[in-house]
Amino acid sequence: MTFELILFYIFGAILLGAALAMISARNPVHAALFLVLAFFTAAAIWLLLEAEFLAIVLVLVYVGAVMVLFLFVVMMLDINIARLREGFTEFLPAGLVVAAAMATVLTLVITRFITMEVPERAAADYSNTAALGAILYTEYVYPFEIAAVILLVAIIAAISLTMRRRPDTKYLDPAAQVKVRRADRVRLVSMGSAPRDGQKNKNRQDRIRQDKSE
Repeated sequence: MTFELILFYIFGAILLGAALAMISARNPVHAALFLVLAFFTAAAIWLLLEAEFLAIVLVLVYVGAVMVLFLFVVMMLDINIARLREGFTEFLPAGLVVAAAMATVLTLVITRFITMEVPERAAADYSNTAALGAILYTEYVYPFEIAAVILLVAIIAAISLTMRRRPDTKYLDPAAQVKVRRADRVRLVSMGSAPRDGQKNKNRQDRIRQDKSE
C-alpha cells in the first residue's frame, strides 16, 4: 500500500463522515460547517487525482464564496428548526427511493471503475487546466453554454420570485430627476433683518417713555 493510497483512504473516510454529519446535524450552522469540511476533503482527493484546477476551483468558489455566504445567511436568519422537521416523516419514502437510486448509480460507476485499467501518470509539464479548457470549449461547448443559460434563468427566476413591490416603498425615477429645475425645488424667501439685542432694549425703553408721557 503506497502513501498516496493511504491518504486517499484517510480523506475518503473524512469525506464520508462529514457528509453523514452534514445531513444528520440538527443545527444548520453545524451542517454548513460540515459541508465546508466535505469540500476541503474532496479538493484534497482531487489533488491526489492530479486534478489541481478542479481542486482550486472547489476551494475558491464553493468554500471561499458560496459556502461562506450560506453560512452568514444561516447565522443571520432566525430559522425555526422544529418547523422544518415537521414534514420529515411525510417525505421519508421519497427520500429513500432517491437514496436507493443514487446508491445504485454509484455502485455501477464503482464497479465499472474497478474493471477499467489504471491510467498512466502524466508528465511533469502536463497542464490539466489546458486539457480541460480544450475539451470544454470544443467537444462540450454546447452543454457548457446550455448549463450557463440554465443558471442565468435560475438567477432571474430567483430574483423575480423574491422581489415584491410594497406600496409604502419610495422609488426613484431617473427620467424625472433629470428634468428637475432649480425653480421646482428651491424657493428664495425675502426676510427682514432681525434687530440686535441692543436695538431691542432701546426700542423697549422708547416705548416705555412714550407710555409714561401719555
